[in-house]
Amino acid sequence: MQVQAPRLLIGAPASGGGKTTFTCGLLQAFANRGLSLQACKCGPDYIDPMFHREVIGADSRNLDLFFMSENQVRQLVAEGAREADMTVVEGVMGYYDGIAVSDKASAWDVARALDAPALLIVDGRGRARSIAAEVLGFLRFREPSRIAGVVINRCSAMLYPRLKELIEQECGVRAYGYVPVLDADCSLESRHLGLVTASEVADLQAKLNKIAAVLEESIDIDGLLELASSAPALPCEDASEEAVLFDARIAVAHDDAFCFYYSDALRLLERLGAQLVSFSPLVDEHLPEGVNGLYLGGGYPELHCEELSANTALLAEIREAIADGMPTVAECGGFMFLHEQLEDDKGSFWPMVGAIPGRSFRTPKLGRFGYIDITAKEDGLLAAAGDSLPAHEFHYWDSDAPGEAFHAQKPQSTRGWDCAHATSTLYAGYPHLCLHARPESAKRFVKACAAYGQRS
Repeated sequence: MQVQAPRLLIGAPASGGGKTTFTCGLLQAFANRGLSLQACKCGPDYIDPMFHREVIGADSRNLDLFFMSENQVRQLVAEGAREADMTVVEGVMGYYDGIAVSDKASAWDVARALDAPALLIVDGRGRARSIAAEVLGFLRFREPSRIAGVVINRCSAMLYPRLKELIEQECGVRAYGYVPVLDADCSLESRHLGLVTASEVADLQAKLNKIAAVLEESIDIDGLLELASSAPALPCEDASEEAVLFDARIAVAHDDAFCFYYSDALRLLERLGAQLVSFSPLVDEHLPEGVNGLYLGGGYPELHCEELSANTALLAEIREAIADGMPTVAECGGFMFLHEQLEDDKGSFWPMVGAIPGRSFRTPKLGRFGYIDITAKEDGLLAAAGDSLPAHEFHYWDSDAPGEAFHAQKPQSTRGWDCAHATSTLYAGYPHLCLHARPESAKRFVKACAAYGQRS
């Protein structure tokens, strides 16, 4: 099967190069022209897709070649492209940065798998002719590089024409414009886990429109539309649709404390027959009526300890439901929430659900960061003994009860450790999972929820 899918990938030499600001501004500029858009993010990041969603009004998809096969990545893009005029993919880290020090699962790897033209954002501050050396290095580092254009970030209108001529003459690649130094009111603030979530940015829509207006003046938007349209038809094998086999109703925690979910994972649960019902542990005193499963995603519960702890009726209800065998998936922040106590960002401990005997506490540095494969040591809710699942960790908090139902192994490394709690009705641990990359795990979860509903 081949799908016409105009597409463009946005990359940069390093993290902090302006990818997210540029991507969101470009999406907004396209949206302001009336285009229907699909937005995607390379890698496992949850936060950048939230910003994409604010622009396009629909979920952004994660494209991750550690979690998924090349065909799965192409399937996701093809699925969304059927209803979109174009697809914009935001890269991750530096353009060639992948697993460990390889280029596997890098932005370049995704561009290769999608046969997508890539736009490289390079920093124009404090340099002149050297910018051409950087661009040339990126163009020649892999053949083909997929880099079909360049944008110069933090560049003045006065300097841009000379840098454009330099890059095009020395490197043989087109410069599509520049981004001037933006006003402070265009900033997308940072904190300990990267960008703040989209819902926390004051006047976000006004900021996005202001960035889009700047790009309309300094970027060849029509040229980028032509570049995206130059992408060949996207080949992919037809996805085998999962039959709707189960009747389940799953409560999904969704608020400022719990907001890290992959949209395609939620869609897969629905295709398997699950009805997903959102609730807020911050304000709802009870689980939604009639649910027979619970999904507690990651997020920032440590920033909302007082409110979560005060919701004693819900804490007790969740604790009793888990003890009664309600199938539950709790990842990272959701796992922290299930502890007896959780430390907030000011050093105070607060009572939480109590389904996990122990405390989750703050540490001075990022712990166990990055991709892992987790292998089940015993049969459990999401995996049988010996099954492996791709996952990732990113957290400054830790636990004195991290669990040992799985063994985690860093790819291309000798480093490994035990992690997570698992029973026939529970997965709870720091590793974030990608359920749509392993449909069998999603099926086990929904099947268990349906069985619990029948028992209840």
